[in-house]
Amino acid sequence: MGNLLPDTLGLLAGACAFALAFGIAFVAIRAYESFQKECFGNGGGGAALGVRESMLLGLVRRALLVPVSPVNARFVAKRFYAPVSTLLRRAGYPGEITALEVAGLMELCALVLGALGALLVAGLQISPLVVPAAAILGAFYPILWLRDCGKARQHQIVRALPYDLDLLTLSVEAGLDFAAAIGKVVEKGRKGPLCDELSVMLRELRLGKTREEALRNLAARVELVSLTTFVQALVHADRMGTPLGKVLRILSTEMRVARTQRAEKLANEAPVKLLFPLIACIFPTIFLMLFGPIAYEILFAGNV
Repeated sequence: MGNLLPDTLGLLAGACAFALAFGIAFVAIRAYESFQKECFGNGGGGAALGVRESMLLGLVRRALLVPVSPVNARFVAKRFYAPVSTLLRRAGYPGEITALEVAGLMELCALVLGALGALLVAGLQISPLVVPAAAILGAFYPILWLRDCGKARQHQIVRALPYDLDLLTLSVEAGLDFAAAIGKVVEKGRKGPLCDELSVMLRELRLGKTREEALRNLAARVELVSLTTFVQALVHADRMGTPLGKVLRILSTEMRVARTQRAEKLANEAPVKLLFPLIACIFPTIFLMLFGPIAYEILFAGNV
């Protein structure tokens, strides 16, 4: 019985350590979400960072990434550029950074986190494997950041598409041609990545590109299923001579129905997503609070 007390205290200490680690992870995730909201929220463009983040990224880019880019151009493999360029295009080219500068950013993050890992090894006398693990994590962080930026940007486009499509439909039905209707959407619509992409398409139309070319370029830049469907419907209507207002009215109705279905799907997924936090974090804490004193009384009452 006397040996059970240290074991129980060890279990309690492990539970407290797990709770502390979970709390730190939760705070880190919330901080990252706040950073994402500041970068992509508040009606700003999808590629536009906040003022402080833009200044910091610009300073790092000018001071470190641009000078090392010629050196990286000699050693970075050619197959690195295509996937990173795709991520940059989906993210809207945050900070106007290039694929070669992303390689420099990966090296910089690996160096910084590797140095922090070395400090932890020297100060806490832990395993030296922390250093390469931290360096690898730092090297992959810019890729994960770009992927998350692209997802946040596409999410904003999905949310803004039904509203802008309604405005486009009203403009066309009011008698405006397609280019003028797009200009009205850019002027009066919600400011964000979709508005930025529509303004690029409007410039292409004014420079002499056909409607089909501008629409297909829009779909290629965004790479979003709902927007690709919208573009294909407009291209098909343009080829067949179908009135544009009727096609836009049908697409607008379908977009609103799809938005409602997507909201219902997310609402139905919420209980399933709550299972892991409940089972792994909340239930053990409740059981520990309820039955911990009872177990202590039963096991150690006679030995105190």
